Order: sequence, then structure tokens, then C-alpha cells
Amino acid sequence: MSETATEPGAGPAFRVATLADVPALVELVESAYRGEASKAGWTTEAHLLDGQRTDATDVAEAVQHPEGVVLLVERDGEPIACCQLARRPDSAYFGMFSVRPTLQGGGIGRLVLAEAERMAREEWGVGRLEMNVVEQRGDLIAWYERRGFRRTGVYSPFPYGDERFGIPRRPDLRFELLTKELKQA
Repeated sequence: MSETATEPGAGPAFRVATLADVPALVELVESAYRGEASKAGWTTEAHLLDGQRTDATDVAEAVQHPEGVVLLVERDGEPIACCQLARRPDSAYFGMFSVRPTLQGGGIGRLVLAEAERMAREEWGVGRLEMNVVEQRGDLIAWYERRGFRRTGVYSPFPYGDERFGIPRRPDLRFELLTKELKQA
């Protein structure tokens, strides 16, 4: 994995998250998607879902996944972004993508996505990223489409009744599978 400079005031630094990072990762993910803090950025789901986005158990499982990694991005030692990659037979799953709300729109998300793509392509040898996005998140889907993801029309149900994923504010939520073919460098 490539790393950027880590001196104070330098750009963001990427590293693989450990179990010690779980509390900070949970807070980061929650801040990007749920509650009042999320409203400072554009990735909020607070209009669609109440409750939690993730919890320490789920994040710890992602960190310890035998075929995956959670990338943590820090600036001056503070977590500012993260994503999960999980290796599949012909692809890599991309998820838990979060950028601190007050830093959204400044290019950090593009850097994280580029590093995830590079890792999947160069280190794992896979040619495709896959992800699930709540269908009603048109602005977010459009952001991914501008970065080469394609809508597949393949849907999966939202886990209604399982509050680990949040408390829906509407009855029609579902996920759509998005994919991106990774070009060889």
C-alpha cells in the first residue's frame, strides 16, 4: 500500500486499521452518515434512517476479515476517512466509505477511492469493485457514476427490523449493486 507523507501539516496518510482503531472508525462512520454531525457534509443518510450506521462488532469484523482490509486515512494523526475492501473471487467489495463531514467535497474521497482501486487491482489482482448503495441516495450514486461506477439494476432488500443497520424513516429502501471495472495501470 502506498503511503503519503506523515509529517505534521502534510497530506493524508493511508494505513491499514487495527483493532485499536475500532472506536475511532465507528465514530467516523457514524459522523459521516447519521445524526446531527452528518448534516455538515453531503453524505448524510439522516433523512432516510435514524439510529446507528455501524457498531464496534461490525467494524472489528471488517478489520479482522481474513480476505479484507480497512484502510484508515489520517491527517496530523487524526482519522479523516476510511473504507473497507473485501476480496471476492473475481472482484473486491468496497464499503464503509466515510469522510469526515467537515472535510467532504475537498478531494479526500477521490484519494481514498483511488487507493482502494489501486490496492484491489495491483495487490489483489482483481478487475472489478462492487458496492451496495441505498437506491434512494441519488446524489451519492451520481458521485460514484462520475467516477466510473455503473448501476446494475440488481437490488437487494434493506434489512428492515435489524436496528444494527438503522431505523428506516420510509418503507421503500433497498440497495442497488454498483460495479466498476478496474483498468490495468
